[in-house]
Amino acid sequence: MATSKIKKGDMVRVIAGGDKGNEGKVISVDTESGRVVVEGVHLVKKHTKPSMANQAGGIVEQEAPIDISNVMLLNDGKTTRVGFKVEGDKKVRYAKATGKTID
Repeated sequence: MATSKIKKGDMVRVIAGGDKGNEGKVISVDTESGRVVVEGVHLVKKHTKPSMANQAGGIVEQEAPIDISNVMLLNDGKTTRVGFKVEGDKKVRYAKATGKTID
């Protein structure tokens, strides 16, 4: 995948899957596999062994990656597709619904 239209720190809404309709902030983006981790979305239970950091061990709930095609950028509370345009000598993202520059 070349340039990702979703970046770390963006607010997104899940548009497909079991968590459809949920919103959250993007924690990380893996452009190679085309997956994103969104805060509070696609929570899985992970069984952890006791360690120095977590003395008790046990079952921990954490976010798992979802496909980037299943999320859509939120702009002014509404979902929008993302496009790229060149302003001056800089390539910027813009919301296709409103035409406003995101970056």
